[in-house]
Amino acid sequence: MRIDLHTHTIFSDGDLTPSELAYRAKELGHTAVALTDHVDITNIDHVVPNIVKAAELSSDYLTVIPGVELTYVPPSKIDAMAKRAKALGAEIVVVHGETVAEPVPPKTNLKAVMSPNVDILAHPGLITYEEAKFAAGNNVALEITGRAFHNITNGHVANIARMSGAKMVINSDAHTIGNLMDERMAMTVAMGAGLTEEEIRKALNDTPYEMIKHLIK
Repeated sequence: MRIDLHTHTIFSDGDLTPSELAYRAKELGHTAVALTDHVDITNIDHVVPNIVKAAELSSDYLTVIPGVELTYVPPSKIDAMAKRAKALGAEIVVVHGETVAEPVPPKTNLKAVMSPNVDILAHPGLITYEEAKFAAGNNVALEITGRAFHNITNGHVANIARMSGAKMVINSDAHTIGNLMDERMAMTVAMGAGLTEEEIRKALNDTPYEMIKHLIK
């Protein structure tokens, strides 16, 4: 079973239509894939309803989950935006975390993990123990990412998640052909982050499945 809860299509900065991304995921052995295009207040009302349509259209291939990635949203507005995304039909809300590869607004990680409407904190960079404890308490999963440059701090994220009891998920953050990861590559990313066999099983299978099991057909 391969579940990827962080991908991008032409509705933001991805190269693939939702249908092509979904089909390519199916060909790589995925059970489910979430379409989580970048949004802020300017495009959320357009993107989410179209991603919902795309999920319905591509359901012949595999379970396609409509979602969003809140990106560069002012931290004070993250919870309200996450709630808005859910109201529009997003089943998975990802927040673009404080990766070391980009200048993300400070306190993005903190406000994301404090929100009851956020599901995943993507590539959270040098996340603190205190932030991770909030993530554990609010059931926000920390991402171990396959995305180049964002993945520089995967080992740190894994260690902090382990110390704090926060859940982990392994996602591709796919933007183009070749970014999607089959199970072997996802396991390689997990091992590179220092995850144990049990942690890999949870991050690769158990946790993402629990997050979407009510949606799998």
